[in-house]
Amino acid sequence: MGKVLFNEKKPIMPTTPFTHQQTPIPSPVYWRISILTILLFTISHFTFGSGRYNEIESFSADFSALNRKYTNRHSPEYFERMDKLFTDWIEKLETYDFENLSTDEKIDFLLFKNKLNKERYFLNQSYTKYQEVSFVADFSDLLVTFYTNRRTGVKPDGKTLAQTFSDTRQDLKKRHQQIADSNPFNSWQKAELASEVIKSLRETVEEAYQFYLDYDPDFSWWMREPFQALDEDLQAYEEFLKTHFENTLIKDDGSGIIGKPIGEEAILKELEFEFIPYQPEALIAEAEKQYAWCEKKMLEASAELGYGNDWKAALEHVKNTYVPPGEWPEDIHYLAEEAIAFVEERDLVTVPELAKETWRMTMMSPEAQRINPFFLGGEVIQISYPTSGMSQEEKMMSMRGNNPHFSRATVQHELIPGHHLQIFMMRRHKPHRRHFSTPFWIEGWALYWELNLWDKNFPQSPEDKIGMLFWRMHRCARIIFSLNYHLEKMSPQECIDFLVEKVGHERANAEAEVRRSFEGSYGPLYQIAYMIGGLQFYALKQEYVDSGKMTEKRFHDFILQQNSMPVAMIQLQLSGEPIPREYTSNWKFLE
Repeated sequence: MGKVLFNEKKPIMPTTPFTHQQTPIPSPVYWRISILTILLFTISHFTFGSGRYNEIESFSADFSALNRKYTNRHSPEYFERMDKLFTDWIEKLETYDFENLSTDEKIDFLLFKNKLNKERYFLNQSYTKYQEVSFVADFSDLLVTFYTNRRTGVKPDGKTLAQTFSDTRQDLKKRHQQIADSNPFNSWQKAELASEVIKSLRETVEEAYQFYLDYDPDFSWWMREPFQALDEDLQAYEEFLKTHFENTLIKDDGSGIIGKPIGEEAILKELEFEFIPYQPEALIAEAEKQYAWCEKKMLEASAELGYGNDWKAALEHVKNTYVPPGEWPEDIHYLAEEAIAFVEERDLVTVPELAKETWRMTMMSPEAQRINPFFLGGEVIQISYPTSGMSQEEKMMSMRGNNPHFSRATVQHELIPGHHLQIFMMRRHKPHRRHFSTPFWIEGWALYWELNLWDKNFPQSPEDKIGMLFWRMHRCARIIFSLNYHLEKMSPQECIDFLVEKVGHERANAEAEVRRSFEGSYGPLYQIAYMIGGLQFYALKQEYVDSGKMTEKRFHDFILQQNSMPVAMIQLQLSGEPIPREYTSNWKFLE
């Protein structure tokens, strides 16, 4: 029997929603016993399996511990230690008897191995980029000794350390002047990385300094002035490096949006780790094909409204259906309940009573709306709507961009059957797979429901159709502009103009969307994951539901109970084919 990697129950396929019953409030003693019981069950269930430690949780704990230990993320020490972590775990996985693992365990094995290889690959890419600029910190050996000694609490010799800091300042000034006299970096990206190297060094040294300050009288007496002087020099050097570059690659094209295009090689590797066997150009071509379909349907809806072939005029009509300030939250609640009733009446997916009970809404701050002018969702739907402090133009753009017909397509995306139901189930089924989270599963699932609900005549009026088509065109446009941006074929300003001209966005909303795409905390493939992930799920539905192999409800419940993973893994499970140890996807879901 092979080693047991993962302690998993077989997936349950519920046929009816869970029920919620009122019970008397237990006594405090009962609560204490119950909580202890739950904790013990959780620890045993997710930490141990057949006497062996859960490998995925163990790796996650190792990764987190090392990141807390090695805080200078721009140093050889950090890169080398993290590379060893990934290498050790990859080697450990190779010792397992794959053939004797269960189907679920084989899927976990492939997901885990893929994650390790991905993390190691991009770590080494970062290390290569670091090495190109590491000379900017070649004066720092003694500072590195200082902060590594701090980890073990070595008592410093205050007088000697003060002289060390003084000597380091002189070396720093020489290096600063040498770089100032030399040719600048050939890109702003290298200049920013060089600056980040010094920032990371400075912050790590400061943390070590604060560790000893006032707790060690000798250190405090000698070190206050030398540290402050060095810290000021490091900050000045850091700021200088950030601006020391040739303008061969435009940093700001006038949009004020500054991102970091990753290039074709990195895009291909990202797609490989998502098990998506397509070139960027093929995905762009598919987006253009999907956009053409949307435009055809938009013209049909425009004609129904009496605007003929002028679908942008019909779009303007729909934008002006916005509701007065103050009334919007009530409408959001209505749209949420409408979507829940729609999927339950058709028995499309299990919706637990608690999931329906616990969704909530909040209002988004004006600052957050600058980055995201529409909804954000999950258990809490964050409503984007104007506030009194906004300008008249900003208020109108916000209301027009969040009209009822646009929102009918996105409230269900954010809540049920979209993200809220998805996250609710993720916390209750195979939660260890949260470590394999991918936007192609997360965003793809919610977008898939927009496609599926369209097929089921969820849009009831021409205005509803235009609202749903607006978002579908937007997701197509995201693929086109984000991939072209990362291929360095489009600038942020061109992306903004593209959204305004091809989708009909309000300009301020288009700017916020592009800013979100390139300045937010999203990965480079995040924006393409909506439509591409949705098309993956849609292809699976055609193969397994439309063909009669599975009921639609069973299909949807199965997906939710697998938790987050590249969608190709769902396809692999549903296919029933043998799962190979060296898996590479050739699933041509677009065909």
